[in-house]
Amino acid sequence: MAVRALFLDFDGLICDTERAALRAWQELYASFDLEYPDALWVRMAGNSRGSEVALADLRVKLGRTIGPEVLAWQRGRRAQLADLEPARPGVPELLTAAAARGVPVSVVSSSPARWVGHHLTRLRLAGFSSVVTGEDAALHKPSPDLYRVALRRAGVPAGEALAVEDSVIGVRAAKAAGLACVAVPGRPGPVAGADAVLDRLDLLDLGEWT
Repeated sequence: MAVRALFLDFDGLICDTERAALRAWQELYASFDLEYPDALWVRMAGNSRGSEVALADLRVKLGRTIGPEVLAWQRGRRAQLADLEPARPGVPELLTAAAARGVPVSVVSSSPARWVGHHLTRLRLAGFSSVVTGEDAALHKPSPDLYRVALRRAGVPAGEALAVEDSVIGVRAAKAAGLACVAVPGRPGPVAGADAVLDRLDLLDLGEWT
């Protein structure tokens, strides 16, 4: 079996917008004289409902309701910081290697299409066969629904596609869809459930997955 489709997560994998999100949360907590707990990020990374996790934690720590302006500030700050992030190391090389093998590459992200499209344009990354985003399925990662949409669009069975993720939640989504999944985490640490863990995207040899 040869890999006939390659599915890449976006946030944290193609571009480390997750670092921007983390820093924005850290700054927000600091504005309340609180330290952002590292363990909280494990639950939030790759989770489209991650902001709800953080806001619930803040409500407990502050003992009061958190107004909508708090989340609006965090999102605005995240957007500012994300616009400074380059593509992660190895992204262009992997896209080139996939094209040389004739393997179509799709983006599969829980984020809104406007967010993903903005950053793909900013980073001058093109040539994707499909871009699957949060608007394409009612349930987001760790649900497998977005990957199922990607498989339908690619016209291949799960056994002939490979997913690449950076978070545990993303890996869970890919595996639930029946996909093999390689993890390329942006930060040190294990990624439970991944079939392999690499330091950089260009270390992924598609030939090894035949």
